[in-house]
Amino acid sequence: MIENWLLILLAAFIIDLSQAGIKGIDMMNVTIMALVFGGKASTGIVLPLLCAADILAVTYYHRHAQWNHFRRLMPWMMLGILIGVFVGKNINEDVFKNIMAVIIILTVISMLFFELRKRQTVPHNLAFVGTMGLVSGFTTMLGNLAGAFSNIYFLAMRLSKNDFIGTAAWVFLVINHFKLP
Repeated sequence: MIENWLLILLAAFIIDLSQAGIKGIDMMNVTIMALVFGGKASTGIVLPLLCAADILAVTYYHRHAQWNHFRRLMPWMMLGILIGVFVGKNINEDVFKNIMAVIIILTVISMLFFELRKRQTVPHNLAFVGTMGLVSGFTTMLGNLAGAFSNIYFLAMRLSKNDFIGTAAWVFLVINHFKLP
């Protein structure tokens, strides 16, 4: 019992770190909360914490948002969320945990791929935006795991640190509130 509370406090602290700009750490939060509450339940339990953290992040970084990137990514993420609702609605807990594990593994692989690749040309086409948006929306609906894929998009757009955090803060404020119902 005490261990679970310590894990929950650690996960809440990790949420704050990820909102403060330490990107990629949010996968630890997802894993910890899934261990404590189970896969499906943890996704819903964490959402109000994420919404509160998003409000704080937007309060501080609101002036750094790059609205053109926000507008390009938002419809694709919302579509990904709706697909995630359809897929995740009727699957059992074991399948849900396996999907979350696969998403985490694919996230780590994709982050390593993009980090090691370091191409000079950056994709700006609709296919790249649509893919990152759909995957981000789908993964955020199934396990609050959109951070890594949206980070790939923002890094590919070569946003400055503050613009990155400000735009991501607004994106996730809207997306997490969109997921609440």
